[in-house]
Amino acid sequence: MNKNYLYHKNAVIMKNIFIKNIKGLVQVGENLPHRVGGPNAAEVPMIENAFLALEDGCRVVAYGSMDDWDGIDDWRNLEVIDAEGCYVLPAFCDAHTHTVFAKTREGEFVDRINGLSYEEIALKGGGILNSARALSQLTEDELFDISFRRVERIIESGTGALEIKSGYGLSVEAELKILRVIKRIKVKAPIEIKATFLGAHAFPIDYKNDHEGYIDEIISKMLPAIAAEGLADYIDVFCERNYFSIEEMERILEAGKKIGLIPKVHVNQFTTIGGVASAIKSGALSVDHLEELNDKDIAALKGSKCMPTFLPGCSHFLNIPFGKATDLIEENIPFALASDFNPGSTPCYSMSQIWSLACIKMRLTPEQALNAMTLNAAYAMGLEGSHGKIALGLNAPIIMTKPISSMAYIPYSFGENLIQRVFTKPIEE
Repeated sequence: MNKNYLYHKNAVIMKNIFIKNIKGLVQVGENLPHRVGGPNAAEVPMIENAFLALEDGCRVVAYGSMDDWDGIDDWRNLEVIDAEGCYVLPAFCDAHTHTVFAKTREGEFVDRINGLSYEEIALKGGGILNSARALSQLTEDELFDISFRRVERIIESGTGALEIKSGYGLSVEAELKILRVIKRIKVKAPIEIKATFLGAHAFPIDYKNDHEGYIDEIISKMLPAIAAEGLADYIDVFCERNYFSIEEMERILEAGKKIGLIPKVHVNQFTTIGGVASAIKSGALSVDHLEELNDKDIAALKGSKCMPTFLPGCSHFLNIPFGKATDLIEENIPFALASDFNPGSTPCYSMSQIWSLACIKMRLTPEQALNAMTLNAAYAMGLEGSHGKIALGLNAPIIMTKPISSMAYIPYSFGENLIQRVFTKPIEE
């Protein structure tokens, strides 16, 4: 049979889904780059009036134009979906979140309305320390239950790969509890989950004047335990004024690398202290936040393998600057976007909302922002070979919108939930 569409020759037909009459099949192709920047960031490949054939939940076995469709020989247990007026695209990759936490912090939200800054709240015992106190009061099972319910809602919103950090423990026992919860989520969730150890998120009250003591606890106690149980993929440090210095960050990252953890770093949220260049030198896969960015930081990023990652939800919620993504476009530097979902500075996990903020506040086109939330975000999670695109044989989640006038309508209609369905791997009971 002469087929003019792409069909995976090794497909094993199991539970099948055929999506027809797709208005636009987005970010699709067999040779898409692992990351895009500069002028190429404004281009997103799309097939109009398309079909997509999936097996076993979300494995891509065929796609192409409806004009070329002539059937697959053996489709049993077939679900046919008419996607008239709908767009189908790879699920978002969220490369920076703090999804495992105990309680929300709306009291601090009111404090900021009344004039206190995020840093002032932290200095009086709020912020990260507030979350650490609340988390210490929960058992591992309780923390898992509330966190997994959040993950379910995150998936429903269109996210198909999720990075989750520790950092609300700030003690050996509590940090391990968070990472064990993330490990359990990895097993149960139908999407890819990446775990990041962020013990260096803040200094606990007991170590406020003994930074060396807490750093020793991270290196000599937390990291060996993490290695013994295989609890993390990445290691992160909050390198910032009033948190961890560049020298402290370098020591912690180096210790993490010795047990196989790849650096991902919080940097430049409030100040530029040289952390970007240092993180890149330490082999960071990504540098995240970047609300503040200077020429030296941009020069360090140019030509590196590190993915700068902007968090516009944090900028919006804390009323701090939005990252200068357009400056990176001018320098042909790829970048990612992530939610930074957490209870203190970004209580928003919707990547559709992040898409809107990136377009409205960072002056990105819908295509530039989408590339940053798919291809480039997958790269920032070490998933560039499997996520952020639609291609034959890939088994990554895929989303279908409600009927909309154009893809740009998603970031345009910033208060509307336009994700109709998320296709994932079967959920194991």
